[in-house]
Amino acid sequence: MNELMPQITALLGFGQMALWTGFLVFLRVGAAMAMMPAFGEQSVPQRIRLMLALGFTAIVAPAVNDKLNTLDNHLFLPLATEVMAGLVLGIALRLFIFSLQIAGTMAAQSTALSQLFGGTATEPQPAMSHLFVVSGLALAVMAGLHVRVAELLILSYDVLPAGRFIPGPELAEWGLGRVTYAFSLAFSLAAPFIAASVIYNIALGVINRAMPQLMVVFVGAPALTFGGLLLLAVATPLLLAVWMNALDGFFAAPFATPQ
Repeated sequence: MNELMPQITALLGFGQMALWTGFLVFLRVGAAMAMMPAFGEQSVPQRIRLMLALGFTAIVAPAVNDKLNTLDNHLFLPLATEVMAGLVLGIALRLFIFSLQIAGTMAAQSTALSQLFGGTATEPQPAMSHLFVVSGLALAVMAGLHVRVAELLILSYDVLPAGRFIPGPELAEWGLGRVTYAFSLAFSLAAPFIAASVIYNIALGVINRAMPQLMVVFVGAPALTFGGLLLLAVATPLLLAVWMNALDGFFAAPFATPQ
């Protein structure tokens, strides 16, 4: 029995170390999963999201075990730093979903389709926004979003070391660049619909000047709706391809400030 005690002690120490490492990784992964596209949607049940966080923790923890051994003597510091790092990663990815929502809202308002089936989604939004978001999430998952997310979480420990706060100026510059890029991407996606709306209103004004007695609004409204639906069918695959390229660019250089 005495011969087994050192082995049992070593085994207990190994189990304690593995549990501590898993807990630290879960803090970062769980915070990221709260904002992550597809995996952190409000339509996904909380139990499923918890199991997804545990699954990603089991994937990430063995790869970053050697980077967490230096935190054995710290207890409260990782509670803040790891959650902050996870939220930064999750919000950066969530901005791509916001781009689709903003683009869909701009496109719907430009084509007078903002109230078509509005409010049927989990979050009230125009039908175009819902279509863009669902299509974008489906494409991202089909393209291996889970693999790219696992890679991002593992590589994040090189740029955002465990137990260290992110420098404020660097985080502010990077975050501002990400938000600016999100709005720029949203406007780029909605540009065809905005251009079509401008052309429609200019043409409507010319017709109204030429024929004041004609109720051009009643004649042009059906044309605008039909044109918006036709443009939606033609342009959506191209817009989603642009969005996927932007998402791939983020995974290729997640911590680079967009130009």
